Amino acid sequence: MNEHHNPWQVKGEKKIYDNPWIAVTEYDVINPSGGKGIYGKVHFKGLAIGAFPLDEQLNTWLVGQYRFTINQYSWEIPEGGGALDVEPVLSAQRELLEETGLVAKSWTKLMEMHLSNSVSDEHAIIYLARELSQETACPEETEQLQVRKVPFEEAYRMVEQGQITDSMSVAAILKVKLMLADGRIS
Repeated sequence: MNEHHNPWQVKGEKKIYDNPWIAVTEYDVINPSGGKGIYGKVHFKGLAIGAFPLDEQLNTWLVGQYRFTINQYSWEIPEGGGALDVEPVLSAQRELLEETGLVAKSWTKLMEMHLSNSVSDEHAIIYLARELSQETACPEETEQLQVRKVPFEEAYRMVEQGQITDSMSVAAILKVKLMLADGRIS
């Protein structure tokens, strides 16, 4: 099997919904087994950006907010959207400052990931933010945030206990746990 060969055939497409952030398209397809069907795709018009702050004492900051889409409260790393024409690290710096009031001198890309690749093309980039200083947070009008400074191990326990379920947050916390364990972060 050639892993680069696309086995899907698109016979037609119809734009179902469009706004400044996403577009939804329905495709008439022939699936890999030869059957006719439809496939819906959510196209994101920007990047998902995450910033994982970690100070010298191995504390981090979590942001709590009520998430409309899942109808529940969520604890997460600082994250938001980034425009495609803006360097992703600049968007991460903006999100960190907006949500927590933190400014970091050192930025390292932790990972890139696809958030829900069965239905969307949303692409995420997450950065590790170090050498932190505190300034004033300025959340967007749509955000009603609670910010908590916690020891990294508490954030890790929250992932282990299912209290943090946001995919970008889980991935970042687990990656940092690995990096602490193998000495890439001290």
